[in-house]
Amino acid sequence: MAARLQHFLPLAVLLLLVGAGDVMAAGNGKVPVAIYYESLCPDSVDFVVNHLAKIFKDGLLDAADVTLVPYGNAKVSANGAISCQHGPYECILNNVEACAIDAWPDLNVHFGFINCVEDLVMNNKQEEWESCFKKQNLDPKPVMECYGSEHGQKLSLEYGKQTDALVPPHKYVPWVVVDGEPLYDDYENFEAYVCKAYKGHPPKACQELSRQYPIVQQVVKASNGVSYDFADLEELDDSVDGEIKMVRDDGN
Repeated sequence: MAARLQHFLPLAVLLLLVGAGDVMAAGNGKVPVAIYYESLCPDSVDFVVNHLAKIFKDGLLDAADVTLVPYGNAKVSANGAISCQHGPYECILNNVEACAIDAWPDLNVHFGFINCVEDLVMNNKQEEWESCFKKQNLDPKPVMECYGSEHGQKLSLEYGKQTDALVPPHKYVPWVVVDGEPLYDDYENFEAYVCKAYKGHPPKACQELSRQYPIVQQVVKASNGVSYDFADLEELDDSVDGEIKMVRDDGN
């Protein structure tokens, strides 16, 4: 789970101020957004249900190309067996969600199913995950035949390879990468990063975000007690950024 930052304004404000001109640039290519997560991690569940789900309603999908990677902090043994951070049932649900992505490549379809499953997890009803087939009006056959099968195992192993190949390596989950750059513990503000990177006409979500954080003279206070005026933020180097973005070292 990611550590929570204190005593500074969201980087969403920073991005809208620094990158306002970039959002309006010409072009229509969508911004790649990769979500590395695990099915029973409380922070992953919260992100999927309470944050990621919003983009399917607010129009950000017009600017974002979203990929889900259900693996997280799992490990693979020498014989190819997968063990998961939150136990065997997490491995089952990770594999179920991997099979859903494989069965229904359309993001709107497989996310609808995954969001349903994660909402059940949030309410401690994860054993009822099969009810999501009916709730989403989906044929259960492709997923039921996939999860726990050799094909399902290959899917999870492939997601493991993708996760382990991250540069820099992920430190916790959810691990959100926008336009090739990890957001560390500011992942909940991912929409602002998408808006900054998108070169086409800003979708409604970006316009709303701009109105939510008007351009005013404010100060960001980093965790080391140093204050930065927005006018200076473009010049902050990596060493300062490391002070702002704190993480826990317990891997959660």
